[in-house]
Amino acid sequence: MPATFHTEQWVPYPVELVFAFFANPYNLPLLMPKFFKVRIEEAALAPPPSRPVAPDPALRLKSIAAGAGSRFTVSACLVPLPLINFRVPWEVEITEFAWNHHFTDVQLRGPFRYWKHTHSVSEETRANEAGVPIHGTRVTDDIEFTPPMALASSAIIRRQLASNFRTRQKKLDSILPKLVASLNRR
Repeated sequence: MPATFHTEQWVPYPVELVFAFFANPYNLPLLMPKFFKVRIEEAALAPPPSRPVAPDPALRLKSIAAGAGSRFTVSACLVPLPLINFRVPWEVEITEFAWNHHFTDVQLRGPFRYWKHTHSVSEETRANEAGVPIHGTRVTDDIEFTPPMALASSAIIRRQLASNFRTRQKKLDSILPKLVASLNRR
């Protein structure tokens, strides 16, 4: 039975913007810890279904999105030493895609015996310190995985995933304001 990992983050940006950012596989390297040196090696993108028209013209984005059937190969340096550049390939396929709701990637080939990652977004309003409601997005990640070897501990992998997602959350908090600023200049 696969092990699981779950994490959530709230960001003060609309679902359409947040989902579009995550649906573009070329944004993945921007979110990963630098020492992994993540890069997209190959990408065969399948078109997603037609994008719903956002009521706000500023959110009618024209970004790349990897629809169901998309396959891409990512590589990363799993040994974070400057003189060792051993890259591990990781081939995944997007198996589910629903605009502004979720998409799921499944490992076809890579470091795990099994990997399924569902990225979900949902609208959520929170109040700031002054009690003013702020509309935003809850980003949820649910991962099912089987470690690469029987000896590998799911607990160790969960700790590494938690560390990776803390990095991703910090980077997302830095990237999204810049993305919004660039959209406002259009």
